[in-house]
Amino acid sequence: MANRDMERGGKQNRGVHNNNNNYFYDESSRDTHWTSWLVPAIVVVNLAVFIAVMFVNDCPKKITGPNKACVARFLGRFSFQPLRENPLFGPSSSTLERMGALEWRKVVHEHQGWRLVTCMWLHAGIIHLLTNMLSLILIGIRLEQQFGFIRVGLIYLVSGLGGSILSSLFLQESISVGASGALFGLLGAMLSELLTNWTIYANKAAALVTLIFIIAINLGLGLLPRVDNFAHIGGFLTGLCLGFVLLVRPQYGWEASRTNSSVTKRKHSMYQYALFIVAAVLLGVGLTVGLVMLFKGENGNKHCKWCHRLSCFPTSKWTC
Repeated sequence: MANRDMERGGKQNRGVHNNNNNYFYDESSRDTHWTSWLVPAIVVVNLAVFIAVMFVNDCPKKITGPNKACVARFLGRFSFQPLRENPLFGPSSSTLERMGALEWRKVVHEHQGWRLVTCMWLHAGIIHLLTNMLSLILIGIRLEQQFGFIRVGLIYLVSGLGGSILSSLFLQESISVGASGALFGLLGAMLSELLTNWTIYANKAAALVTLIFIIAINLGLGLLPRVDNFAHIGGFLTGLCLGFVLLVRPQYGWEASRTNSSVTKRKHSMYQYALFIVAAVLLGVGLTVGLVMLFKGENGNKHCKWCHRLSCFPTSKWTC
């Protein structure tokens, strides 16, 4: 996922960067820089939850025989399921289901809506967990430093919920776990933050192309089998809207005018207000309609015949 520094320069740079360091305009140098604690805390919680899941899974107690030996049996009850069952080095599907995995039937017919949130704290295996947590550290820490834990925390949680809703509407025959929806929400928020704060960036085109490339690659990987790309798409769209609402900064012209009392300029431009309103409306309508459809038992595939290809695109190498 995002592994490029898409944010602005350090505090030592005031105003527009010179020719030797002109990647971005450092408008944020005048703002408070928060200490990132929420993102590391989320990483710790996810690790703790995974350990708890493996403790409950207790592979050696449930699987015996040479052909179904647990992986890394020296770990005792923390050993992994056989690779034929779980190639990601993790627990069984039944354990994940017991611990709160997203499953359409339980959400709709057994009224377990809490699974829309709990699923984002579970992971299918150690590879899945490490990949997501590394991505969270690379993306989330800088965002939290720039915008604080409240806004980043809201984006993370609400985006995870948005991803779960879309996943439930389209993937109703399997379970789903992982923080990918929330992570794609942070990516979406980065994109909308770039667009709504356009005036404070120096290398606008480079930043936009780089970020879109990163997003496209990650969404493209979601076309592979056994990947819940609907959670990615739902989280991304939710985070994109939230970024327009929560990550708005004063435009560069207004910052410059503060040093010249004879210049009067609005703190925010009209396009920032317009994006704020449109995004807020789309976010509210989208989440409301999605939840209503979900709890009415609607199947999203009946309303969109081709949408199933967004999560798994069949080729000669694999089937969906």
